[in-house]
Amino acid sequence: MAEQLKKDVVVLVGAGGIGIAIARRVAQGKHLVVTSRTQEKATKIAEGLQRDGFDATGVACDLGTRQDILAVIEHAQQFGPITNVICAGGVSPSQAPIAEILRVDLYGSSVLLEEFGKVIAPGGSGVVVSSQSGHRLPDLGQEQNWALAMTPTEELLSLPFLSEEAIGTTLRAYQYAKRCNVLRVQSQACEWGKRGARVFSISPGIIMTPLAFDELNGPRGEGYRTMLDRMPARRAGTVDEMGALVAFLMGPEASFVTGTDILCDGGCTAAYWYGDLQYLQENWSKS
Repeated sequence: MAEQLKKDVVVLVGAGGIGIAIARRVAQGKHLVVTSRTQEKATKIAEGLQRDGFDATGVACDLGTRQDILAVIEHAQQFGPITNVICAGGVSPSQAPIAEILRVDLYGSSVLLEEFGKVIAPGGSGVVVSSQSGHRLPDLGQEQNWALAMTPTEELLSLPFLSEEAIGTTLRAYQYAKRCNVLRVQSQACEWGKRGARVFSISPGIIMTPLAFDELNGPRGEGYRTMLDRMPARRAGTVDEMGALVAFLMGPEASFVTGTDILCDGGCTAAYWYGDLQYLQENWSKS
């Protein structure tokens, strides 16, 4: 590719509602690489963004596979330096068994932080879209925190407290994965900083994506609606709000922000620990 055609590159791994909303805010004038589990879907998403005026390409990626992440990096670098990375991929407790949640959400996100941290451009930034679920775990103690933050990525899934027997439920696996996201961002911020780059995470609550819509109108809908009624914001969030938040964090006004997590859940976690949703602590511990 001719040198004059090169642009700054934004990489979106996991092109769901939140990820797309973020990419639309930060990818103007840049080349946008979007990924999905299949090439067909990735291409379709990229074509839709092209029709909206974005310079975009699509590539298949299984977030839980290091080889796929490296292939995404190789594809992206054809177009120019990688300046922004959005990790918005993952599977939910209702979508996958324990082992798959840990492979994709915990291990995969950790590999992504490691590999993109080796190539991110100076002045660049990255975000991991975590979840309020990571804030639902009680204090893990310094030993487990250190292990989740610092264990070499290829050894993470061998940690005894992450065995299927120790985890027990898909919800608890998801909570551990999201807590690991936050801790891994903290440790990787030190590595990204050596390249003059920043990385952070956000932990959204109930955001109105197609999955959340299905949950609100499905068998567990009453429980979700009760949560919305009893949390301080009294409503669900929107993908546009998440996009605006990350655009700010990736922009120059937030250049002193790195290695941290922003809990953006309308106060749901506050109500879970201290307010009208405390009853969920016992119910969720049995899930």
